[in-house]
Amino acid sequence: MDLPVMPPVKPMLAKSVSRIPPGMQYEAKWDGFRAIVHRDGDELVIGSRTGKSLARYFPELVAALCAELPERCVVDGEIVVVHGDRLDFELLSERIHPAKSRVELLAERTPASFVAFDLLALGDVSLLPVPQERRRQALEAVFTGVRAPVHLAPATTDAELAAEWFERFEGAGLDGVVAKPLDLPYRPDTRSMYKIKHERTADVVVAGYRVHKSGPVVGSLLLGLHDADGVLQHVGVCAAFSMRRRAELAEELEPWRTETAEGHPWAAWAQESAHESARLPGGPSRWSGTKDLSWLALRPERVCEVAYDHMEGDRFRHTTQFRRWRPDRTPESCTYAQLEEPVRYDLAQVLDG
Repeated sequence: MDLPVMPPVKPMLAKSVSRIPPGMQYEAKWDGFRAIVHRDGDELVIGSRTGKSLARYFPELVAALCAELPERCVVDGEIVVVHGDRLDFELLSERIHPAKSRVELLAERTPASFVAFDLLALGDVSLLPVPQERRRQALEAVFTGVRAPVHLAPATTDAELAAEWFERFEGAGLDGVVAKPLDLPYRPDTRSMYKIKHERTADVVVAGYRVHKSGPVVGSLLLGLHDADGVLQHVGVCAAFSMRRRAELAEELEPWRTETAEGHPWAAWAQESAHESARLPGGPSRWSGTKDLSWLALRPERVCEVAYDHMEGDRFRHTTQFRRWRPDRTPESCTYAQLEEPVRYDLAQVLDG
């Protein structure tokens, strides 16, 4: 491979802001795996955000990208899995599997798509120093007539339309809006763009916590919601605290500490079979590796309000943000019914521009 921009390349990133900034290029924020594709004839590299290769996990994309991309180019984009009329990050995550036979099976059952949103090189020319506006023009020129599962990400310079996308596209499983300054060159591994993500709040039961690695203070709060049968299900964690606040939380929660998990709704957390019928903390995961997932049980009586972006199935997709204690709420009132559901939106309308 001999390209003006060689792998690995760390992608340009975005910093979070609360509002859509004016005077920029706007795109949907895709909920998938960031990937930078290098193609030089028959040679193709699909690099992850960390620089590791993703090609072995998405063999169907290797063939599609070789068929649809220019002969020699470097393209920044996102790998996504479409399920029904929306993106499905959980199905996408399942594609990262060590067994070749499983990868091949999932490539047929849940094939991936690639959404292109930036062009870093074309032929013998590096486009890294070229302003965003011109890179977008070049991207549109070479992606005219591209066919699924390769797509060109929609883009606009109309802030009002971007605000409309922010509301409408969420129903298709997208994550918000990205704003890119028009004169911005491509800056690998820097937060030079802006992202505006959805945030909601929910009242949740604090039913336990993990101890911080540095000592006997709170590392993360374990959060629960009651399902339709009244069973408390583990839905995620809240972990962004200063060290001082971690120590304060350990002291605040001490009256609710129990010596053992006996009688606790999540008492069976250490039994692998128990995770098949309920959502409990410490579930087996290929992402956790050898990480210590033990926790201290609390009587499930305290309620707090947390901020979250969106759900992945029946749990919070990302770590939530603590907002405040809610002494006015009972644990029984913390149910899935309170969660806001975005309006459904046909993903095909997004992918087709």
